[in-house]
Amino acid sequence: MEQISEKKLKNLKVLIWILSIVIPVVVAVLFGVKIEGYDTSFLPPIYATINGITAVLLVAALIAVKNRKLKLHERLMKISILCSLLFLVGYVIYHMTSDPTPYGDKESTMYLVYVLLLVSHIILSVTVIPLVLVTYLYAYLGQFDKHKKLARFTFPIWLYVAVTGVIVFLMISPYYGA
Repeated sequence: MEQISEKKLKNLKVLIWILSIVIPVVVAVLFGVKIEGYDTSFLPPIYATINGITAVLLVAALIAVKNRKLKLHERLMKISILCSLLFLVGYVIYHMTSDPTPYGDKESTMYLVYVLLLVSHIILSVTVIPLVLVTYLYAYLGQFDKHKKLARFTFPIWLYVAVTGVIVFLMISPYYGA
């Protein structure tokens, strides 16, 4: 692993925090951009599936590291990061080209469950960005004690975001095109 000075480590962490702020801001700005003339209605099941795949990969990566299959763990985590990035791209493209889908029955208890899951999903999806990036940075640098300590916090949040992404999709999908 690469030896790195404290100054370079600090600069990388600053870059991670900048990305962690810029990504959600750019996503929020892009939500205000509407591009007409494209049918991207096929995307929600795709990006929900990607979220599901991410959840499975995260669990598989946890099992791999527990069984000391470190190369497999590393590959699975890299693929999980790629899946999360692909999800985000698909999600943004869909919302830039489609009108919002309102939940159908706002008087039901399920609507409250939907809103609670959606809000917690969104908040934690923003929170998980720096956690994933710093956790990955520690592993990349071979600082496995720090990596392991932070991963114990990052993993359940990332898994929650991936799983609730699928659940939110399943709850809103009956109202697409309604």
